Amino acid sequence: MANVSTNLMSALLNNESIDEVFRSDLENAVNEVLSTELTAFLDYEKYDYSGRNSGDYRNGFYDSTYKSRFGTLNLKIPRDREGLFKQHIIPSYQRSSNELETTIIQLYKKGITTREISDLIEKMYGHYYIHHKQFLTSPRRFRISI
Repeated sequence: MANVSTNLMSALLNNESIDEVFRSDLENAVNEVLSTELTAFLDYEKYDYSGRNSGDYRNGFYDSTYKSRFGTLNLKIPRDREGLFKQHIIPSYQRSSNELETTIIQLYKKGITTREISDLIEKMYGHYYIHHKQFLTSPRRFRISI
């Protein structure tokens, strides 16, 4: 993490994606914070002799993916032997950030119409959403085959 500006400058000079630089640095930072959080929970450093016979030990990690606005982060969530450690950085079972949903809700609260929000999303992300009306009088029937 100490050489973020060096990585950023080399990416700019090589015409590489800046998002990849941010993604890899963010991934490293989150993994380091998770490891530090387990160290604080266990109250001893990794490989420290004071942790011997303490009753609760490090028990490896499990892999998890998290989709952020910079890309997919491959996280290593640490765990302890007794299963008491709960990390607090990423909410449990959440696999992606909800920045887009939060932004849409805030825009709607401010009085921007859904059509204007749809146009804004199309300009920002390149995706478009078709505005259509559903009629309750003529439901579509779907056939399911097993």
